[in-house]
Formats: sequence, C-alpha cells, structure tokens
Amino acid sequence: MSQQQRADNVSIDDIPVDIDNTQSGEVNPSDVPDEIESITRGLAGEHPPTNPLVVLKAARWWYIHGKGGTDPAFRWAIEWVRHLARDTPSDVKQFDEFLDYLVAVGFADEKAALR
Repeated sequence: MSQQQRADNVSIDDIPVDIDNTQSGEVNPSDVPDEIESITRGLAGEHPPTNPLVVLKAARWWYIHGKGGTDPAFRWAIEWVRHLARDTPSDVKQFDEFLDYLVAVGFADEKAALR
C-alpha cells in the first residue's frame, strides 16, 4: 500500500522531495533529511560510504534541492561513486570544493570539523 503524498511533497523512496524547494541553491542544514545528512557527513569523513547506491541517494537529493548539476555535494557524490566503480583516485580539488560548500551551507564552522 502506498503512502498518500501531497502534490508539493513527493518521494520515490523514504527521502521526501520538496517540490517548492527544488534547485533553489539555498540549502539550510535543518532542511536536510537525517539520512542525507548522515551520508553527506560520511562523504566528508575519514571513512566514506562504500555502497554506490547509498551515495547516489544523497547525490540525487543534493541535485534536486541544491544547485542541480553544479551543486558541489552532488558533484562530489558522483565523483566518489566513480572512484568506487573504477577504483581510481578521486579528484582532490572537487573534495576541497565539497568541504568548502558544506561549511558555507552551515554543516560545520570549518573544514577540519568535517573530517
């Protein structure tokens, strides 16, 4: 049985998609669902997630609610999935941009706190 959804708040899994707040570029940490926050912090940490499907779930959320394809959290999640799939080094510059972005949106006061 499916759960009832309003036209402005839909989901294709347990993570809601807020239609009114799509690709606004204005991400408030309190609006980020707990699961996405956990995955995102994991991507910034010393032991990032190794399941590409989990990482892609976060990528999708950031794409929809962030800046679309230019969102640094989305771009880093995609880069990390590439790294997992190909077993190749990841882009350090993109990782730094991702950390800077997390600080800018309020996930931490400084990059070192994310690691």
